[in-house]
Amino acid sequence: MVDTVTYLGPVINELKKQHPDNRAVNIVCHGHSVPAGYFATPLVDTFHSYPHLLHVLIKERFPFSIVNVIVTAIGGENSAQGAQRFDAEVLNHKPDAITIDYSLNDRGIGLERAREAWGSMIEKALANNVKVILLTPSWEQTYFGRDGVFSELWNSLAEHSGQVRDLARAYSVGLADAFKRFGEYVKKDSDLADLLSHQNHPNRIGHQIIADEIGKYFVAYCEMIH
Repeated sequence: MVDTVTYLGPVINELKKQHPDNRAVNIVCHGHSVPAGYFATPLVDTFHSYPHLLHVLIKERFPFSIVNVIVTAIGGENSAQGAQRFDAEVLNHKPDAITIDYSLNDRGIGLERAREAWGSMIEKALANNVKVILLTPSWEQTYFGRDGVFSELWNSLAEHSGQVRDLARAYSVGLADAFKRFGEYVKKDSDLADLLSHQNHPNRIGHQIIADEIGKYFVAYCEMIH
């Protein structure tokens, strides 16, 4: 995997600049209902969703920056649909970095179509010199299974998580492993229900976990002084 401290180096350098040398830095969060801010559908809780929490985190670390976190997510959308509008609705914002989050809905189109769609978006972003951070999915209630057995939907979600990790390695782009972070939370004898606002949507706590996982790339470091 890429180094979390250095991967966004060019973006961090822009965020560190002060007036009059700074410029607006655009971060685009692309995906489905989770980055769109849906909690208990149809409620959209924008200011507790991870794109907004990420915006707050970046501004806390880079107080002199001008940064826009732009949400291009659509509830119910899968990656094949998201790839179709990538040029017109994502790259048009001239982003410095893009996050991609589709796995919860990609079970409906399968691994092969999802890999093709994610690959298309990644390649277009890289061709435009844009940094990419891929997200594995947040957890949902299918985790609870039945009679101690995971459901087909849960096993499929785990497979899509693995595919996202593979894509991050193959393209040498960033990975925000929300699936792993939710697992770590639950393994501490915690209840998954503490992270959910709906059957397949995280609540404020769950969104903060995702924002913090993305935030590991936005490191406010200082160069060594010789």
